Amino acid sequence: MNGGGAAQEAVDSFLPDGKPELLVLRALKLGDLLVAVPALKGIRRAFPGHRLRYAAQGWLSEALGLVGGYELLPTHGLDEPLAMEPGVVDVAVNLHGSGPESQGRIEALKARQVIGHRSPHREGPPWRPELHERERWVRLVQWHGIAADPLDVHLDKPHVPSPIPGATVLHVGAAYGSRLWPAERFAAVAAALAEAGHQVVFTGGQSEKDRAEGVCRLAGLPSEAVLAGVLGLGQFAATIASARLVISADTGAAHLASAYGTPSVVLFGPAPPEIWGPPPGPHVVLTRAELRRGDTFAAQPDPALLAVQVQDVMAAVRGLGLL
Repeated sequence: MNGGGAAQEAVDSFLPDGKPELLVLRALKLGDLLVAVPALKGIRRAFPGHRLRYAAQGWLSEALGLVGGYELLPTHGLDEPLAMEPGVVDVAVNLHGSGPESQGRIEALKARQVIGHRSPHREGPPWRPELHERERWVRLVQWHGIAADPLDVHLDKPHVPSPIPGATVLHVGAAYGSRLWPAERFAAVAAALAEAGHQVVFTGGQSEKDRAEGVCRLAGLPSEAVLAGVLGLGQFAATIASARLVISADTGAAHLASAYGTPSVVLFGPAPPEIWGPPPGPHVVLTRAELRRGDTFAAQPDPALLAVQVQDVMAAVRGLGLL
């Protein structure tokens, strides 16, 4: 599996430390990294002598460190070629997709071994759109002879402490409008939880700070509860890892809660939980699948998300034994 012979010697000649290079392409977001963790762990175990690189956006470096064993190769989507000379990479792994764009970036590396889905030029398993993302990538590496477990989602403990251990985290933002549960509903949940004794905080990125502040005001909570735009990615992971409860749309916050076994209520809109939902554990999924429009890039919340009411979230929290 780890290769050898003349091809290996050619690769080694490029590498100052003598280790062959393995590169995983998945130039996507935080949630995409986290659902690939079981496959990434399997790859790490299968290639202990390789230098492991993960091609994705640079801001994911801290989160990648929680997986363990991988170095980040800053890569902005598939717009530009990967920053590796042809022939340097020994093993190239396509965890990005199965389309011609990602396959083309992988082929350009001219790696000795390619791990990917079936293509006109490569053997591999056929793409199955109905599979859960964790299972999709585990199935891929298994087809190529690598053992992996789709439930092996756990991340390493963050190296930084949580700024507010035991808090209840409401992650009120999302990358697209289709996943934005109404601010007034988040505020109603926040106020009810605070009244019940929860220490509520609002998380998000810098671009979500205004929304978090608005929800905080509507809930009548102090401005200090807003952590959106304040936390680095490592601190954010630590906050989720030590939280009492996480309430979020289908975002990286929800996937972090899965990785750390933190009780969570996850609100699904355009994406089906059958593909992106949490593993078994203290996690409750709320959605109305029969109403789903499924347009990820829509500006307005998906009807499947809008159908989720405040009382549904509070009932889910109660079911988790946290009220």
